[in-house]
Amino acid sequence: MQIIALLVAYLFGSVPFGLLFARVYRVDLRKVGSGNIGATNVQRALGWGPAIVVLVLDALKGGIAILSARYLLHLSEPWVVACGAAAVLGHNYSVFLKFKGGKGVATSVGTMIFIEPLVGILGVLVGMSNMVFVRMVSAGSLTGAIAATLYAFFGGYPLHVSLSCLFLTVLMIWMHRDNMSRMQSGTERRLGEKVKVPQ
Repeated sequence: MQIIALLVAYLFGSVPFGLLFARVYRVDLRKVGSGNIGATNVQRALGWGPAIVVLVLDALKGGIAILSARYLLHLSEPWVVACGAAAVLGHNYSVFLKFKGGKGVATSVGTMIFIEPLVGILGVLVGMSNMVFVRMVSAGSLTGAIAATLYAFFGGYPLHVSLSCLFLTVLMIWMHRDNMSRMQSGTERRLGEKVKVPQ
């Protein structure tokens, strides 16, 4: 049962909502801006409305995986958090996109909020504050993830919660390695920056 749950969570996480939503506007996100299928690139290509829709849908990948494992399948909490991690891996390495995908920020946020609300919300608040200050989504995402991980470890939460935060943060850092290089060189895109959409 646990292995099946992980597989289903991964497959659900693999659904490329950003790519599918952008196709409604006849836009291929992989050929626009950063080429990423997440909400940030949707915002740059299509605006805030579509971006918020995609953000919520991607976050729900993790949330639904957690809720299903916990309340429908009644799995133990370590398996519950593993299902959330599987959803994030699905988003990042989608089987429907030849194991390519997004960077997992929204799905990680949804996963952590539904695993442990206070940890997830703290990460969101720290991340959003940083985004407003430096106007870089990547910097805010990484800062929020690190803050959530530190809070989980030093806030007395169960080990599986802390380890899940650590895993998601390390994965997020890996997925943002190119962004970090651009931040160092001063070429990282700013929050709200628009890109040219091929007609």
